[in-house]
Amino acid sequence: MLLRYNFRVYPTPGQRTALARTFGCARTVYNDGLRAREEAHASGQPFPKSGDLSKRLITQAKKTPERAWLSNAPVGVMQQALRDLDAAYRNYFDSLSGKRKGPKVGAPRFRSRKDNRQTAKYTKSDCFSITKGGKLRLPKVGEISVRWSRALPSTPSSVTVVKDTAGRYFASFMVATAEDETLPPVGSEVGIDLGLTHFAVLSDGTKVAAPKFLRRAARKLRRLQQDLSRKQRGSNNRKKAVVKVARAHARVADTRRDWQHKLSTAIIRDNQAVYVEDLCVSGLARTRLAKSVHDAGWSQFVGMLEYKAARYGRTFARVDRFFPSSQLCSACGFKDGPKPLVIREWKCVNCETAHDRDINAARNIRTEGHKVAVGRAETANACGG
Repeated sequence: MLLRYNFRVYPTPGQRTALARTFGCARTVYNDGLRAREEAHASGQPFPKSGDLSKRLITQAKKTPERAWLSNAPVGVMQQALRDLDAAYRNYFDSLSGKRKGPKVGAPRFRSRKDNRQTAKYTKSDCFSITKGGKLRLPKVGEISVRWSRALPSTPSSVTVVKDTAGRYFASFMVATAEDETLPPVGSEVGIDLGLTHFAVLSDGTKVAAPKFLRRAARKLRRLQQDLSRKQRGSNNRKKAVVKVARAHARVADTRRDWQHKLSTAIIRDNQAVYVEDLCVSGLARTRLAKSVHDAGWSQFVGMLEYKAARYGRTFARVDRFFPSSQLCSACGFKDGPKPLVIREWKCVNCETAHDRDINAARNIRTEGHKVAVGRAETANACGG
């Protein structure tokens, strides 16, 4: 199983300059490759192959005065930029043809040097290594200090150095592990109903309050954004203010991610099977609840549940978004019809069982999720199908 491990790194001022050169070389090769393919398409010629682009934009370009500074970066990093361009075109064409599922993917765009987030990927051909002292040695950069929070399970196949919008540097290692991490089996299954007032309501009756990290930091973010708006465009003070805003947002995102990791790990550890509703987050994010939906981070949380279930040998399934989880009685299965959101408690007209709206929905999701997992989901959806 392929896993990604992220660690904070602390390059020296000289190493930051070397990394900036590496970022710039990779970005330039990517843009040159994109420009060459757009020009070929405009003139009716076939797309240049990756090998031809690598020879022309890297090997031959370094011999010209205009691109001689490409020698400041490892060749593998620039070749990886061309592979990233190939992947971007592949996703774009697969999206046009319908081969790629999900939202439509746009055509590749030029990378800007003004973007605060920059990346460079090193592969085995670049001969990166981890020293005995625990430092990351990168070609033409040197040995960078790493804050190790855990040990790598195996030798990494690649490492991506990331400079985020807050000016922090991270090393993201790609490792493959064959170790069996299957957890001991347990007898419980759980359905999860996601919401805004309660972030998650479990079918066993547990309610997890929504932490609302963005709302809690809104006052500080508003002040920093006001300070940013008062700075003159292009000034150094404005650049400093941009970094302050980015750091505040990064702190909110890091806190949310850490909280969701802990919650998802606890749910996967305590349950043999986990079932969630397949919410249309992109659609909900266009409503008047957009800020609260983004603050909740449902997609990120469900993604954590899915990959941790695969990693630790648990069952994970998604229930169709049109499944009427709030209309069915979890006791007798009677469909009582749609109910407005103001109704939080109701009684079944068939068996007269009193229900909490969210707990009842979570129990219905657990029942339907079990059917999805075994391949016999047949409960009628909200449209009566």
